[in-house]
Amino acid sequence: MIALAYNSWVGSLEFLALAANTLIRTILPPYRFRDILRQVVFVAYESAPIVVFCVSFAAVVTIIEASFHMKLIIKNDAMVPGFASLLILRELGAVVSALLITSRVGAGLAAEVGSMQVTEQIDALRMLGMDPVRYLVVPRFVACVIGGFLLSIVANLVCLYCAMMVSQVSLGYSPGSFLMSMRTFVHFQDLIFSSIKGACFGAVIPLFSCYYGFRCRAGAEGVGLATTNSVVSTSVAIIIIDFVLSWLFTHFY
Repeated sequence: MIALAYNSWVGSLEFLALAANTLIRTILPPYRFRDILRQVVFVAYESAPIVVFCVSFAAVVTIIEASFHMKLIIKNDAMVPGFASLLILRELGAVVSALLITSRVGAGLAAEVGSMQVTEQIDALRMLGMDPVRYLVVPRFVACVIGGFLLSIVANLVCLYCAMMVSQVSLGYSPGSFLMSMRTFVHFQDLIFSSIKGACFGAVIPLFSCYYGFRCRAGAEGVGLATTNSVVSTSVAIIIIDFVLSWLFTHFY
């Protein structure tokens, strides 16, 4: 038990040190714009189709279930468009897109860095005088922050559009009535707060992925374990950060 607590404490300190080094090296030059652009394409552009596809169905399920239960309880679903828009902008769009990015990008980064650790490529970088944090972590960190910010906006807009279409086809609400109801419940600041959430969610993905990648043990089993741990830890961190940010943002409504 004592050894487990000690290892957890040491691991937490190592993660905080990695996060601090990443933030410092993100601010200080030189800046690796080409690597950052390449990672932005991987994180945002290549992840956009799966994010759009999944959040579309999430929006459809949300508004249909909200209508069903509202009719069941109060016999009226007139407030469904407003409630659905509020749920989409404050929670659904940012969280679902972040979890999807975690499963795609986070797993890939952990496997990539873990494979480099196992094959001693990271040690080779150090021998060449190159900082692994600046070379590997910083471009992925900046790209994930940008990608999380952009994909959260895209996910919210797609969710709202799909919800509006389902309201028109299934519930009988015109786009105009949907937008009027939405304006009663949500404001532009909700989209801003959701984008901030997306950027914060994106920031933790490369930190956990590279942290477990750097600590990867030898062999295929070690790489698989590092990938699994990174995805699980990042998902838990996203839920916790979502709770903290949601509580903070309630003071601005």
